[in-house]
Amino acid sequence: MKKILFVITLIALSSFKLHAQKLSRTERKIIEKVKSFDESSLSFLEKVVNINSGTLNQEGVKEVGEVFDLAFRELGFQTEWIDMPAEMNRAGHLFASIDGDKGKKLLLIGHLDTVFEENSPFQTFERINDSLAYGPGANDMKGGDVVILYALKALAELNLLKRATITVALTGDEESTGKPLTISRKSLIDAGKKADIALGFENATGFENATLARRGASGWKVEVKGVRAHSSGVFNERIGAGAIFEMSRILNAFYEEVRGEEYLTFNPGTLLGGTFVNYDKQTSSGDVFGKTNVVAQKAVVHGGLRFISEEQKENARSKMREIVSQNLPQTSARIEFIDSYPAMGPTEGNKAVLETLSEVSQDLGFGPVTGYDPSRRGAADISFVADFTDGLDGLGTMGSGAHTPQEIVNLKTMNALIQRSAILIYRLTR
Repeated sequence: MKKILFVITLIALSSFKLHAQKLSRTERKIIEKVKSFDESSLSFLEKVVNINSGTLNQEGVKEVGEVFDLAFRELGFQTEWIDMPAEMNRAGHLFASIDGDKGKKLLLIGHLDTVFEENSPFQTFERINDSLAYGPGANDMKGGDVVILYALKALAELNLLKRATITVALTGDEESTGKPLTISRKSLIDAGKKADIALGFENATGFENATLARRGASGWKVEVKGVRAHSSGVFNERIGAGAIFEMSRILNAFYEEVRGEEYLTFNPGTLLGGTFVNYDKQTSSGDVFGKTNVVAQKAVVHGGLRFISEEQKENARSKMREIVSQNLPQTSARIEFIDSYPAMGPTEGNKAVLETLSEVSQDLGFGPVTGYDPSRRGAADISFVADFTDGLDGLGTMGSGAHTPQEIVNLKTMNALIQRSAILIYRLTR
């Protein structure tokens, strides 16, 4: 993997032509300014990665937020820490903004938290060589936060942000979103309603593509009840099929009748069935008691649903409800759905932003940028504002192994990605 990333780095950087003819004099100054930040941006990344900010480590999330807060205030941004109610068990969000009267109003989105909590053995930034480094959240997505900061720093130091309108939203619970969403995502949604364009800095998949669409995510739960009785009576009119047979019918019907649409997937993550069932939602674990000679009286399954549009989501839910309602003898079943992330569809507005990024990329010598396959990206915060503004995601750092102890960030490409973002922001705010 390390060799593959190193080869990708060499190929990408060898194609980069610093003084491409289509760059203006000011844009060439921006490039030179970003280049001067190469070492300081890497040091900043190392600093914030070495602060544990697992979603449930509220103090750690706030500490990372304080580091970015100071950095944005030094650029002339107004900052605000938005606390969450104590019962939500989430730290809150950092917002930084400047208000002007020229160009597109931008919303730049990142997140401060990682999936690595305080008890994780993976805690520190470690350079493998001059091109790659391990780090918890280094690529997903503290690297993307650093891209935002240093792209804006270059523009600020060249006095190119004086009339721009930009809001930076760094959420503190993207990896495990606080509930209810009406509270945890209110500030982000409000900012999205005021913006013309939202740019998400989740990790990049390469110079050649960006994310113009993301699938939404929804949870679902099916609970089945049957008649508890001696197994010698299973299938007769009084006892019926039992809960486990009914759950099996439902899941098989989901597979046969709902599966098949492009971008639509659904997955049963946990399944418990027997005489007695206990499930702990907080730990996603449970236990059952049952015997082979007793007909199961209860079965519960928890799953997830991914979709590219609200229409696709509702159509799938309708089919699933219909299947659940057609019960085997002496059983009953119900299904409930839990909204999480909305979908970010591939709109014409998003495609227009992608075209602008592609022009920037070509002017820098990287070649054209195309849309990344939505089925290969997870949900992200930009989806919450997708109904209100045009957007693009996947503008952060490059690397691999996100959410694993082998998470790697590509250091050699980070400065080039900051350059690309700085030019994109500059052009959009003209």
